[in-house]
Amino acid sequence: MPSIQKIIPDVQAIDRKNMNVWEDEPARTAVASLGRRRLLVSGLLTEACVSFTVISALAEGYEVSVVADACGGLTPTSHDLALRRMESAGARMTSWIQVLLELQRDWTRRETYDDARSIVETHGGGYGIGLSYARDMIKPPSPVGSPK
Repeated sequence: MPSIQKIIPDVQAIDRKNMNVWEDEPARTAVASLGRRRLLVSGLLTEACVSFTVISALAEGYEVSVVADACGGLTPTSHDLALRRMESAGARMTSWIQVLLELQRDWTRRETYDDARSIVETHGGGYGIGLSYARDMIKPPSPVGSPK
């Protein structure tokens, strides 16, 4: 996907041939070669590509979290059923905002502050509105022409 490749240009895409990453040798090898035992999974289609991969990884002892609201299903019902199936198999459910905030850890982490805040303000609904309000009302911008 060009929009994702633009953000992470150094990551080489793997053209997998199977819905289940665990059944596609180059893709599975790439995951295993990282040496990490915790996976964060999202994607299309919740009922196939996501759930097959998650259930297979769980069976091999991986700890798996599914970013449920960053997955897409055929219908709301089939998406929900796939999430429930993965959860009953041992996967943990999470959301994109939980992932972002866990990676950010604290708003005092200045090296990632601007990018994380921008994502939340753009896509975080009421929470994003609250961040914008706090920024503008608690620390208003300097008037034009005055020193910062």
